[in-house]
Amino acid sequence: MKPGKYIVVLGDGMADEPIGELGGMTPLEYASTPNMDRIAREGSCGMLQTIPPGCEAGSDIANLSILGYDPRVFYTGRGPLEAASMGLLLGESEMAYRCNLVTIRDGTMADFSAGHISSAEGKALLSTLQEEIAPVRVYPGVSYRNVLVLPSARGAVTVPPHDIVGQPVMPHLPQGNDAEVLRSCMEASQRVFEHHPVNESRVARALSPATHIWPWSGGKTPQLTPFSQKYGISGAIISAVDLLRGIGRCAAMEVIDVPGATGYLDTDYQAKARYALDALHRVNFVYIHVEAPDEAGHMGSVEEKVRAIERLDTMVGTLIEGCSARIAVLPDHPTPLRIRTHTSDPVPFAILGIGRDNCRSFCEREAAGGSLGLREGQEFLSLFLGEGSA
Repeated sequence: MKPGKYIVVLGDGMADEPIGELGGMTPLEYASTPNMDRIAREGSCGMLQTIPPGCEAGSDIANLSILGYDPRVFYTGRGPLEAASMGLLLGESEMAYRCNLVTIRDGTMADFSAGHISSAEGKALLSTLQEEIAPVRVYPGVSYRNVLVLPSARGAVTVPPHDIVGQPVMPHLPQGNDAEVLRSCMEASQRVFEHHPVNESRVARALSPATHIWPWSGGKTPQLTPFSQKYGISGAIISAVDLLRGIGRCAAMEVIDVPGATGYLDTDYQAKARYALDALHRVNFVYIHVEAPDEAGHMGSVEEKVRAIERLDTMVGTLIEGCSARIAVLPDHPTPLRIRTHTSDPVPFAILGIGRDNCRSFCEREAAGGSLGLREGQEFLSLFLGEGSA
């Protein structure tokens, strides 16, 4: 392939199902998206199976797949990817687990994000907890997303907390080799957090307290082929989410910090666009990840999901007008509002710069009839990059 300029815009969880409240349309169909529609109308569309058979429908699996790293070969767990984002070097016997701050009420998972607790509040809680759980180490991340590192680890069967909102937690506690120490840390967090000043302040403000930590998806550091070696071009990634930043670091991509990028509904879309355009002066490829549609899906909020998609579309417009790069837009997986969690169904994608078909807009139904057909996730980036320069 010839070096060119390329941008992938990834709207996390953007795909969905037809919704009665929207007149039988999906959020992508209902939202005003003139810029993504332009990519579909002037480009080519298809559907992408980002979750291989037998794999969980997670953003880690899906984004590895989209970037061309077969998760069945390279995936070791979500925790080590987030640890990599923090620059943590795991020892041979260590495993990193993703560690949510959660709200459990009466034995039920009430909130997988502890009311989207602030990073400063989370850091204060975890600093106090660290004193109780050594030699296990806990590292504060962004908001409710943190990392727990276990020495002499052997692994455990765990469940993502966002998959069990509204359900009793007891059947979903860690099982397997590391279960005893993980459960011990969870019990310690309940004791430490119960009367912690951070939680007392949150309760006084009618906010959800962080009642526990919830460790899940542990593993060892994955060994990814460097992006530049794999594709012959330089690459960068923009995301406020440690998981995506960790994938970027493991793939030796440039990881770009964007002020105002929050990994939530209030993220600064235009700042992401500006930093991406600037990055194209020094790299060939930029992967822009936006978490907001997925967060809205987990909330079950139709209004917020439509709003997130429309804000993402304005960012796409800035990118189209600001450069002559080849541009693709797609979700990583569906996060249907009906069930408020991920599914493994194929997602729509559109590429501006490799031909034109008859799709009129960017949505699930139109893309299903696109000329690029149904593809496996690992095929996507080679397809996107492989037909000449942008």
